[in-house]
Amino acid sequence: MASDQELPGTVQNILDQESLKWVFVGGKGGVGKTTCSSILSILLSRVRSSVLIISTDPAHNLSDAFQQRFTKAPTLVNGFSNLYAMEVDPSVENEELPGDGMDNLFSELANAIPGIDEAMSFAEMLKLVQTMDYSVIVFDTAPTGHTLRLLQFPSTLEKGLAKMMSLKNKFGGLLNQMTRLFGVDDEFGEDALLGRLEGMKDVIEQVNKQFKDPDLTTFVCVCIPEFLSLYETERLVQELNKFEIDSHNVIINQVLYDEEVESKLLKARMRMQQKYLDQFYMLYDDFHITKLPLLPEEVCGVEALKAFSQNFITTYQPSIKKGTMEELEARVSTLKQQLTDAEAELERLRKGKQKSLPNHGIGISGGNILDARLISPSTSRASTKSAQQKKNKGIH
Repeated sequence: MASDQELPGTVQNILDQESLKWVFVGGKGGVGKTTCSSILSILLSRVRSSVLIISTDPAHNLSDAFQQRFTKAPTLVNGFSNLYAMEVDPSVENEELPGDGMDNLFSELANAIPGIDEAMSFAEMLKLVQTMDYSVIVFDTAPTGHTLRLLQFPSTLEKGLAKMMSLKNKFGGLLNQMTRLFGVDDEFGEDALLGRLEGMKDVIEQVNKQFKDPDLTTFVCVCIPEFLSLYETERLVQELNKFEIDSHNVIINQVLYDEEVESKLLKARMRMQQKYLDQFYMLYDDFHITKLPLLPEEVCGVEALKAFSQNFITTYQPSIKKGTMEELEARVSTLKQQLTDAEAELERLRKGKQKSLPNHGIGISGGNILDARLISPSTSRASTKSAQQKKNKGIH
């Protein structure tokens, strides 16, 4: 990989692509997807008229990232006039389905198709989102496996509809008789359910076409420089290619930099990271690769997200460069602080050891010597025996 051919290591290309409608952010669990998607939505809100960020991860973290409570309805994020957030679970609950009669039978048949419940719920969500007319929508997705299933929803709905149509063709007459027998209204019969499926299929097929349009959709892969994350990222990129979904950005989070590392443990971790960083650059030489530093604290709250967002639009540079006077002064300052901490710890241990030592001496208080028997009964008995022997010898 020639360094002069590297693409800019920022997400500026996403901000500049004015035609984008859908931005997915995904990757292995625990790599910082929510933080990255939140910051992307903040950056997009600066260049777009209205932005919606949606969490489709059942273990929602958007509320934690922004330190604000979100629900399944779009809520304006505090401190913004055009950024909204919502947390939805792409699954349908049984109580949300019509309640009795033939409709319940068809609901059970539909839910027997693997993934159909999530597909139907996702279609309903997309139908709702499309009516809101946001300029761009950012998806904070669940870990890789859930995300790949989400991308399969169009084909899942298509299979579900085909199976339902097959059932209707085979048992249509019998089902109609049962519908009349149970006294079920037409709006809850099999035609209504099939119509609902067809309507959802139309919505999700329309959205699926947009998902496959690189002018409208992109997928941002988030990872950390470790083997499992590299493996998951490659699997995700391969699946995205299979689904014809554009992806040209990789964000590598929690990177250690030599200038900021002192301990042997972190230096060893940094060398390990560098091995996988080289592989990332080799595999994705045609991607925009953004490296983000490992921080000593969490990025929570709007102000912290805004501050960290600078690393998304400009390449991160350690504040101190190695081999300079500033770097040496920083190292000396760090060593002095470590020495001060070590001395304080040593003094604390010494004081603790002195407190734990037993007192074997004879205490003197107010000029009175304490009775030795109070200190050691065995010693007292030995002394009494010796005195008695001497007394006996004196008598004889």
